[in-house]
Amino acid sequence: MRIVFNILLVLALASCVQSEQKQAAISQDSKAGEWVDLLHSDSLTGWHLYNAGNMASKWKVQQGELICDPHKSDGIFGDLITDKEYQDFELDLEWKVNKGGNSGILINVKEDSAYAATFATGLEMQLLDNQFAEPRHQRDSTHWAGCLYSVDCNAKNSLPLPYGQWNKARIVQHNGKVSFWLNEKLTFEREIDSPTFQELVNNSPITAYPDFGKYASGRIALQNHTDSVSFRNIRIKELL
Repeated sequence: MRIVFNILLVLALASCVQSEQKQAAISQDSKAGEWVDLLHSDSLTGWHLYNAGNMASKWKVQQGELICDPHKSDGIFGDLITDKEYQDFELDLEWKVNKGGNSGILINVKEDSAYAATFATGLEMQLLDNQFAEPRHQRDSTHWAGCLYSVDCNAKNSLPLPYGQWNKARIVQHNGKVSFWLNEKLTFEREIDSPTFQELVNNSPITAYPDFGKYASGRIALQNHTDSVSFRNIRIKELL
């Protein structure tokens, strides 16, 4: 009788464990689709420098804004990336630059010492003051704000607000399709694993980086260019 009791006890415990695991899975799934803030009060929690860890950098959080001023701040020059990797997601944020400013948001970044820069692997949404940018950027529409830098752009929708004003950026990646929006207008959209997209890459200067666009997931990066840039209201929603 004791043996039977022990068997029943083991089965009951196993059932409880399975129930808890199932409940945990449901709880985890329920979090998908919820917005998560990526900027926390006055710290860089959740972020670090590309290939440099938590070393002091030129990035600072002040009054709810993430600011990088390469001319005034102390610390290492470098791109800031998320601690976490993402695959299917929707990213929302606001950005602004000074006159002629230039920066970028990159996705699917592979952090590895084999790659010297985030743009060697990651797709970059260009952030730019179109009006007062360097002539080489003004001449090439794939360098304009909201574009997939040096590769492709719906140029008629590259309409950033004047320098010093906040612009809204939205990036969605889902099932291999990547879409960029600038101030609610679609500036880029492609299936990144398609032959059409690969042809665009092959015909661009980015072809110098053989692993560009090869990763379906990775870290999100904010570019530390030669100009000041600010971000705020950074949030992400992971998609099923």
